[in-house]
Amino acid sequence: MKHRRPLTLLGAMLLSTGLVACSSSGDGQDAAGPTVLDVWLMRDSVSDGFQKEFEAGFEKAHPGIDVRIQIQEWEGIGEKVTAALASNDAPDVIEVGNTQVAQYAQSGGLTDFTDKVAELGGDTWLEGLAEPGAWEGRQYGIPYYAANRVVVYRTDLFRKAGVDATRIKTRDQWLAATEKLNKDGVQGIYLPGQNWFALAGFVWDEGGDLAVQEDGRWKGGLDTPEALRAMEFYQRLQALGKGPKDSDESRPLQADVVAEGQVAQVIATPGSADVIEQKNPGLKGKLGFFPIPGKTADTPGAVFTGGSDLVVPAVAPHQREAYTFIKELTGEAWQTKLALAMSYVPNRTTLAGAVASDPGAAAMAVGAANGHATPNTPQWAAVEAKNPIKDYMTAVLTGRDAKAESTKASESLTTTLNSGS
Repeated sequence: MKHRRPLTLLGAMLLSTGLVACSSSGDGQDAAGPTVLDVWLMRDSVSDGFQKEFEAGFEKAHPGIDVRIQIQEWEGIGEKVTAALASNDAPDVIEVGNTQVAQYAQSGGLTDFTDKVAELGGDTWLEGLAEPGAWEGRQYGIPYYAANRVVVYRTDLFRKAGVDATRIKTRDQWLAATEKLNKDGVQGIYLPGQNWFALAGFVWDEGGDLAVQEDGRWKGGLDTPEALRAMEFYQRLQALGKGPKDSDESRPLQADVVAEGQVAQVIATPGSADVIEQKNPGLKGKLGFFPIPGKTADTPGAVFTGGSDLVVPAVAPHQREAYTFIKELTGEAWQTKLALAMSYVPNRTTLAGAVASDPGAAAMAVGAANGHATPNTPQWAAVEAKNPIKDYMTAVLTGRDAKAESTKASESLTTTLNSGS
């Protein structure tokens, strides 16, 4: 997502490019003007309209601060942030992918906001943003906004099959509805075999996890009874469509598949609906959304929470002003405006109603209440690089023994997650 978590894959750029923000000299306040606060926000994090509105509102409320926001590209941002944290010329505030906070905090390069959590409304933060924003019991990343997967469905195909999406609340009901949709040339669901984000949600639903930490060491969790039950459900759901067993959501692009064929539903972020409609204008107005169903009707399905946190480099020259900026942008007033402007999920559960008028964002907000993050360790990036979870899923879906393959995948997770300890 931007989750991206897309949103969490960061690349390479050198400090020598000269793009690192320059702080003002001395105490940061020019003799004739306010303190200049340098901020890095990511591409598509804010619209031009929202950025202008926020800057004007913030500077009116805080006339002693001149906010200068620089929009950064996701590609290449990883090493650029690393270089900035190690320099004496870092920006004051940086937006980072939520699962990347641990990597930067481990180096000692971030400001610790643990004593500010209560003041910032931390008791209402989405767990999937707050948890990865912490490292070794201290809070370094402040939740900014979230995005997660939902079920995007064809309203016309559901209606033709006599399926009411509003009545699908449990996984059993979801299977039954999908089977009913899967006829007359229609794929009940398009689910590629390596959608490990979806599998992770089912694992969390069952009470398991991808990996757990015991006595300071990580242990892969794909071979637990909970994770095996999750894989069994994934296998049943995947079999109700024609998705490839050996590729993920990007090969081919899910939006292309839905736009070209008679696909009744797909697991994706709501923004994919816009892409589908662009590729096939005939589907405009025929796409709807509902939260991924859970095991029981009273709890939505667990989801991976993608999104961003805001951090402050320990070497940033304007710590007090940086905190003021973060407090405003992550506070209720501006979070509400951001959610409506960008169709994002606000950073706290108490603001879910702010996106009620946006069907896709509203479905995301329901799921976000049961959002989770990947294991909170800098080594998770190494897991995703070779991703044994994908290989495990393909092996099971193509007929290999689930228990044996889960043991192999768990051992791989264990080795990789402990490689940096």
